[in-house]
Amino acid sequence: MIRINENYTKLKASYLFSDIAKRVNAFVAANPDKPVIRLGIGDVTEPLPQVCVDALHAATDEMAQRASFKGYGPEQGYAFLREAIAQHDFVARGCAIEADEVFVSDGSKCDCGNIQEIFSEDLRLAIPDPVYPVYVDTNVMAGRTGANVDGRYAGITYLDSTPANGYVPAIPSVATDLIYLCFPNNPTGAVATKEQLAAWVAYARENKAIILFDAAYEAFIRDPEVPHSIYEIEGAREVAIEFRSFSKIAGFTGTRCAYTIVPKALKAYDAAGNAQSVHALWTRRHTTKFNGVAYPIQKAAAAIYTETGKAQTKALTDFYLGNAALIRAAMQKLGFSCIGGDNAPYIWVNVGRDSWEFFDLLLNKAQVVCTPGAGFGKCGEGHVRISAFNSRANVEQALERIAAALK
Repeated sequence: MIRINENYTKLKASYLFSDIAKRVNAFVAANPDKPVIRLGIGDVTEPLPQVCVDALHAATDEMAQRASFKGYGPEQGYAFLREAIAQHDFVARGCAIEADEVFVSDGSKCDCGNIQEIFSEDLRLAIPDPVYPVYVDTNVMAGRTGANVDGRYAGITYLDSTPANGYVPAIPSVATDLIYLCFPNNPTGAVATKEQLAAWVAYARENKAIILFDAAYEAFIRDPEVPHSIYEIEGAREVAIEFRSFSKIAGFTGTRCAYTIVPKALKAYDAAGNAQSVHALWTRRHTTKFNGVAYPIQKAAAAIYTETGKAQTKALTDFYLGNAALIRAAMQKLGFSCIGGDNAPYIWVNVGRDSWEFFDLLLNKAQVVCTPGAGFGKCGEGHVRISAFNSRANVEQALERIAAALK
């Protein structure tokens, strides 16, 4: 008889954002006269930058002509985009990343989930808490964990991110093999210094481990002292994979384009202890299971690297950071301790009570959707994440509603 992958039965009943959607949909159905403002899921609301729209139109016109039509493209991505990424996102910051180390994909979420396929099933995991759920769930699906007991899976070294450490986890006291880091962080909005990242690189080198560094929100960094890439740290090319996304920098959440950096210097080991090229392994996986991102989408992504594109995408991220500043100031005025919102589009609010209870309070009394911190892990309890992704008018109205509801 056909059998299931029983690792799936170890997962919590449903995905965090599915739970939120169900509660919100139930409220809307019962209260059609009460419009809801969504500051929960990290989806953008503003239109694509005009430079991307123009590139999409031009590339679509190319597809209409036999002479310029494109069929299957290179699975790793067109050279024009990979070269622009390497030059503008890395070489310009002093990072020695080459175009053939760039793998273009349809989303960082996919890459973060798929990358673990190339590593052994018995490796030791280190994952922050709170954390983006995909890091944990995909490893549960792969069979690297035990059962979920009291909100945590056996087999994971959890890296606590709390008010006491500024929501930046410390190096673990035990050896691990695969380490997930995300800065600027989702959900907390915290950022890591060069010194903190250097300590992680040193730890990975000492333990022959690999860091999976999610930098999806790097475009929101405004502090010149905060690194945008882990490759700004000496030695990181030998121990780190980095994920980036066009979803937040250019509003591509519905357009789908991202990329992953896998340096050729990166090695992992087989059962006999022989070094193997991770770049070669990921190339094999990527080219086997992925057929590439559509040509018009890649042309639109490449457009952000023009001078006009850089100006328009900065204006877009500045707009969301403006929303974030308003949210953080308003929540602090209400007496809450907050982090994030200055170098990230998320504000992590210490509400001092059950996070789902606070979620329900805002939904029912203010018709505002946030994200309960407990959905991101045990250390997220007592917090909520508020997203800056919405119109200015909606953010201002939401903050008025929240203030009234919490009086």
